[in-house]
Amino acid sequence: MTYCCGLLVREGLVMIADTRTNAGLDNISTFRKLHLFQKPDEHVLMLATAGNLAATQAVVALLTEGIEHPDSKELERLQDATTMFSAAQMVGRAVRRVRSMDADAYEQAQVSFDVALLFGGQMKGERPRLFMIYSAGNFIECTRDMPFLQIGEHKYGKPILDRAVTYETSLFEALKIGLISMDSTMRSNLGVGLPIDIAATRTDSLDFEVNHRIDYTDPYFHDLTDRWSAALRAAHAGIPTPPYGRKP
Repeated sequence: MTYCCGLLVREGLVMIADTRTNAGLDNISTFRKLHLFQKPDEHVLMLATAGNLAATQAVVALLTEGIEHPDSKELERLQDATTMFSAAQMVGRAVRRVRSMDADAYEQAQVSFDVALLFGGQMKGERPRLFMIYSAGNFIECTRDMPFLQIGEHKYGKPILDRAVTYETSLFEALKIGLISMDSTMRSNLGVGLPIDIAATRTDSLDFEVNHRIDYTDPYFHDLTDRWSAALRAAHAGIPTPPYGRKP
């Protein structure tokens, strides 16, 4: 299990991903799921992955080393994409390619092909964009009305994003809310855990303003966790007791 979220606001884009993978309670490992690509003064790209680890690693490898274009038959790399939409299409083709290469093996092992990806960033001359790519290779795009997307174990963190994030939220406020969403998910699901990789890019900067890994020793994240827990306790304590029950 994993949890990744992307938040697209007017000031830029934030991506957050945990690193925990597990194949049972006694087989837990740490693997990076947030992959960053940059061509100076041309583009800044982020790719977060969830699902079958072997499949998602194969997708990332194809995008890095090259995947055949269906029309030109030439190898294309994600670094060579010229628009965000064409780059999202390339990610979808990589997903379908991995699925077709390993279809027989998945069928024989009776394992479902389970992958989901968040892909976002900005190309020079375009606005920042954020996509969710499904296991079929198709995708949807984040909008101003719904300025975030999630993959993996998303249900525990979604209520926080629903209540607190709008397109006008500042970049670092979006990062903070995303980390609260991650903390809430970690509290409720042992399949999601530290370290956490975070990245943020400001609109039109074509650079990473944040590229950081939060581990068990990170003082800010510990403080955020403690403050959020205290704020929740204070909030529910301040709400009047329900007036229901048997009348005297």
